[in-house]
Amino acid sequence: MLRRTESRTEHPSHRYARGLAAAVVAVAALITAAFAGPARAAEPDVTPHTGSVVAPR
Repeated sequence: MLRRTESRTEHPSHRYARGLAAAVVAVAALITAAFAGPARAAEPDVTPHTGSVVAPR
């Protein structure tokens, strides 16, 4: 039977090490996102915007 998930040139421990490294990176990303806190809106702009163009007098 042909096993497509296994590579004949790669040692099994290398696959496990790569999987473990990916898991560590994923956990670090989740922890970083948790400590970053919720996203906040930018401070409101204090200059008034009317949205219309006023012709000079």
